[in-house]
Amino acid sequence: MTDLHATDTANPVFGWTGFSLASIALFAALFVFWAGPFAPQQSTGVSLGELAAEIGKSTLRAAAGIEQPEPVAQARDLDDFLRIGVAMLGGLAIVLSVVGILRHEKRRPAIAGVVIGVGAILFQFFAFAFFAFLGVLVIMALLNSFSDVFSGLFGG
Repeated sequence: MTDLHATDTANPVFGWTGFSLASIALFAALFVFWAGPFAPQQSTGVSLGELAAEIGKSTLRAAAGIEQPEPVAQARDLDDFLRIGVAMLGGLAIVLSVVGILRHEKRRPAIAGVVIGVGAILFQFFAFAFFAFLGVLVIMALLNSFSDVFSGLFGG
């Protein structure tokens, strides 16, 4: 019997473990998305007001030729750790499922583990990208409203 015609005879421990972890990762990603944020958040109005004030100060510093302040690293909160944990759990599920495929275990649980693990990671990525796009639209609207105040400095 050659390797091309080998049957799936190995006990599918890695495939089922990868599938289980991938399922948990997908449920965790959905939970974090729908039930979150868990860390305290400022209201949207306060955040937009601070953004508008910072844009105005930055514009005045640039117009006066003053150096901009050094960037400050943001502290991680519970939501960041949950998103990182879900991504790592999905990655671990993918790795275990691929090990199951390489060991010639039953293919269905291993392939399902890979697909669901990738889905858990991509769900987080596309949710982040969608909200980043919405944030850009809000900032563009905010800058457009500044065009009257700063008399065309922002291209209006």
